[in-house]
Amino acid sequence: MKCPSCGAEMADGSLYCEHCGEDIHIVPDFDPELEQDIELTISGMLEDIGGQETPKEDERPPRRRKSWRPWAVCGAVLAVMAAVSGLLVYQYNSLEWQIRRGADYAESQKYDRAIRCYSRALELDEDNIELKFSLAEVYFLKNNKIEYEFLLREIARDTYATSEQLERAYGKLIAIYSAREDYQTINDLLLASENATLISTYQKYLARPPEFSIKPGYYTMVQPLKLSAFGSGKIYYTLDGSEPSEESTQYTAPIILEDGDYIVKALFINDNGIVSTVTSGEFHVEFEEIPAPNINLYSGNYNFPMNIEVVEDTEEVYYTTDGSVPTYSSQLYSRPIPMPLGKSNFKFARIENGVTGDVTERSYNLVMNTDFTPQQAVDAVMQYALNTGKVFDADGHFNENWDRYQYEYQYVTNINSIDDFYVISEIYCGADGSLTKTGNHFAVNAYTGVIFKLQQDRYERLSLTELEQPVVQEPQDDDSEDEE
Repeated sequence: MKCPSCGAEMADGSLYCEHCGEDIHIVPDFDPELEQDIELTISGMLEDIGGQETPKEDERPPRRRKSWRPWAVCGAVLAVMAAVSGLLVYQYNSLEWQIRRGADYAESQKYDRAIRCYSRALELDEDNIELKFSLAEVYFLKNNKIEYEFLLREIARDTYATSEQLERAYGKLIAIYSAREDYQTINDLLLASENATLISTYQKYLARPPEFSIKPGYYTMVQPLKLSAFGSGKIYYTLDGSEPSEESTQYTAPIILEDGDYIVKALFINDNGIVSTVTSGEFHVEFEEIPAPNINLYSGNYNFPMNIEVVEDTEEVYYTTDGSVPTYSSQLYSRPIPMPLGKSNFKFARIENGVTGDVTERSYNLVMNTDFTPQQAVDAVMQYALNTGKVFDADGHFNENWDRYQYEYQYVTNINSIDDFYVISEIYCGADGSLTKTGNHFAVNAYTGVIFKLQQDRYERLSLTELEQPVVQEPQDDDSEDEE
């Protein structure tokens, strides 16, 4: 049995509702106008009965059969009462009548009567969602916000509610909680709905838990963990299993999970201050051992050019010469490296799947047994260009646009077991400051200073062609005034 006032379940035979305290009317309300008509009808019939004059003792007519009129009047009264009872029963069980009277009572601000009518209508048609809206509005007008919210939540949970009805119900509920600044309840309500349209419409109230870019589990390489969240706000996280809060580390860039164990917990706080639930995951990262590269030359002092080589596995080996640990941005080893003149320091490491292995470090000091320097070799090549007319000044200019050639020392090496040479490259310098390697290379003997053209075929075999220095004629005095 349901209370006709608030709709709450109550025990059969109860005379009042324990939920709202209203007395229970066994006989339902009915139309006051109809009540007045019934009273007039019964009064008129009684007057008809009472209006008959009682004959005097001596004027009584001769004895005869009893009159039928009293019985007829009683029958009429009973008939009227039966008709009234039938009408009341009809009204009580008429959905249309209850809805109409509920609307009339609500309009005339008789909210308790309106509630009874709409509650009875819902008993007759309990799946009618529009009736729930009507009853909720009456509770709202009566300032009963508890029942108002209760009915709206019922509609929001109703699986038969249309999208339009859901939007109305959620809109009214969100208006209630927004006025209270109870944004957390709005967030929970929307997430429970799983309705994409509602979530999109009211996304500013949402704070979904952050999502991980990778699944928790076991990994054998460095893992960049990215955190993302729906909407505008901030993500906070911890890596030791503690509960995150606004005091925790704010997420701004991928979290690099290196060798070790991590319990990552994160939450999202949107711009309205709504706090999401916590996302958590356990990660175990254990690197497989990556051995240090094997280098052919040990650290030490050297007097002759040597090539530094990675022995055996040469793939994914990176090296540096500034003392830093190699990374993906360092120089990738691809071929033997000529040992630099003077002191140098190399670090080699293999990098696999973002993991840097053990490092091999070598220090060298190369001092050649010659007084002929790399700069002298560069000057010799420039002089050769001047002597051959390739350039017309010591700065290397060769045309009216002031474009020029410059020559740069690259390295010292032994070529084809012939001798040791300084390798010089030719570079084209545009007037606009652009630099382009021409592909021309020269080899200058590190001991004699003799210049060679250095070439390489498609098999990377080197060849030397000695360049003959042109004879430069000394300028002669003009003896135009010789004695005759």
